Amino acid sequence: MTLKKKLAVSSLAVSMAAASFAGFPFSSTGLAQHLGLVGTAAAATSHTDVKTKIQNIYAQLSVTEVTYLKAYSDEVAGLSQSKFDEIFSPIIGKLQLSNKEKATSLKLFQSVSSVVYDVYADKFDVLKGIRYDVDNVALFNSIAAKAGVNELSFDDILDFFFASNGVEAELRALLGSKSSADLINIIADPASQKTLVKDAVYKVLDHKTGVGALTVSDAVYKLGITADNLVQTFDNVNTEIKSAKKAAQALALGYIRAYPLVNGGGSGGGSIGGGTTTPTVNGVYNVSGLVSVVGDKATLKLVDADVLKAFDALLAANPGKTGLTLTLDLGTVNAKVVEVPLSKAIIEAAKAKGIANIAVTFNGLTVTIPVSQFSDAVTLTVTNEADTTVTSLTSLKLASKVYTFDLTVGGVKTTTFKQPLTIKLPLANAASLDKELLSVTKIVYKELQFQGGVVNGDFIVEPRDTFSSYAVLENKVNFNDIASVQAWAGRQIQVVAAKGAIEGVGASKFAPKSNVTRAEFSKMLIRALNLENSTATESFNDVASTAWYAPYVAVAAEKGIVTGRSASQFDPNATITRAEMATMIARAVKSVNSAATAGDASSLTKFSDAAKIAASLKDGVAFAASHNLVIGNAGKFNPNNTATRAEAAVIIYRTINFK
Repeated sequence: MTLKKKLAVSSLAVSMAAASFAGFPFSSTGLAQHLGLVGTAAAATSHTDVKTKIQNIYAQLSVTEVTYLKAYSDEVAGLSQSKFDEIFSPIIGKLQLSNKEKATSLKLFQSVSSVVYDVYADKFDVLKGIRYDVDNVALFNSIAAKAGVNELSFDDILDFFFASNGVEAELRALLGSKSSADLINIIADPASQKTLVKDAVYKVLDHKTGVGALTVSDAVYKLGITADNLVQTFDNVNTEIKSAKKAAQALALGYIRAYPLVNGGGSGGGSIGGGTTTPTVNGVYNVSGLVSVVGDKATLKLVDADVLKAFDALLAANPGKTGLTLTLDLGTVNAKVVEVPLSKAIIEAAKAKGIANIAVTFNGLTVTIPVSQFSDAVTLTVTNEADTTVTSLTSLKLASKVYTFDLTVGGVKTTTFKQPLTIKLPLANAASLDKELLSVTKIVYKELQFQGGVVNGDFIVEPRDTFSSYAVLENKVNFNDIASVQAWAGRQIQVVAAKGAIEGVGASKFAPKSNVTRAEFSKMLIRALNLENSTATESFNDVASTAWYAPYVAVAAEKGIVTGRSASQFDPNATITRAEMATMIARAVKSVNSAATAGDASSLTKFSDAAKIAASLKDGVAFAASHNLVIGNAGKFNPNNTATRAEAAVIIYRTINFK
């Protein structure tokens, strides 16, 4: 096995020990010993080189992952004695501890758990205090006496996990023949981790006598503690301490990012990346170590060969899957301008290997680039603009930072795309805002254009076929003529208007009972479902290229959402019927959600006038009715009635929220 392979497997073994054990709290201390940090009493505060190694590992953690460590530390700090006793009962029951010793055990568990976050916060002195605490020493001496072993110390516990014949070493041996894909799958599968850990613990417990005997193994054997008892305790920790799993996984991934996985077994060999870059189980390639900051500009400096290996690792981890995305994670970047060049070799390799997208993420922001439309080098540039870029134009509340996105292809600035690029913007102060009214806003010549977007937790996602400056606003739109429909359409009108999918008719008027034209509904639907594409074309004689509705009709026709009255006539100003509206909705939903189940024809039986639905429209109405996108009135659907603007807003609202 190569030196790089040994290092990678060793690092993964440490991660497995950290992520799978109730010994997770020992991971920071164990790591310290693994690196030589606690070899002497003074080492914890004076060994600068080792501190740097630890800091490099913790530097791989994202802001979110750090919060997981803090949450774990805080949760354990508030653990009650009774809950602790319950979690550790499989072991405590065999140790027969006094109440004082149980209290000391809880305090020890809380201390080593706090280390997980304290070391991240650069408080290395906490490591030394645990080792020499008087109560801790007394506890170990008491357990040693009950077990009939000569001596038991905190270092012995660390040896159990990290010595050359401890749990880490056994895990390293078990993992030594695994390929990169296997290793990635193991990290993702708790059941596989549990099996490996249990096997390793059994082997370590065998090291109780003779050469290489471990004091803890000897004590555990004499006290009647089995591997099953230990593994059950590990499970209890992960079950009862809710923050443990996320914290463990975060720390484990930190190890793996700092010490990249390499291919082994039958996978073909070769390291993936270098330094601090590595793809993870989620298709994320950590490139934070490749970001160079000069002045107010940060530039990512990729190595083509390493990115190509990352493509291969992603494919190996997802056999047979299509539509894969490799995410380049730049981490936290402190610069106004961030530039990400993707060479022609990277673009062509992604297309050749069947990688659909390359995503770029930093500071919570993500831009996903479909690569098949490009045949040359691509450079993404994101500029953080001042909030006043937007706040000087409106009194609406800002719900994100303001960003300007630029893309060059072959060195030429490109602002329109055949396949939309998706931006995922982190929200700010969203807890105090109405999330349904949040909309991605495009700033064009000091004018605001509301584009919509889908709120997903603390982010809003919006595909963009053009690039410009964008921000998120709480777009409160008020109309003074909707009282008559407020009960059943008021909220829906407000939300759909906020997304920019439907507009008023001037002077705060909505005209809820006015009819909807085919052109108007095309725009509502395309805008609401984020299907805009400025490169789409149509060939209707009655749709002028300069008409406001032309781009929306083009997309709707291109996607088969709407058909013309004939091959050459669209009839944009004709009113739309309820059955036509339902059919357009059905086609649109299917175009963006291929997994949507087909409509049930029996759903039409609830309408007494179902026979009036044109044969060509019945499937669409059945789909919409089956999914409650349209409902009738007094048992009727009224398929041939013209749809009103209020009805259109309601059906658009339901479509936006279709799952």
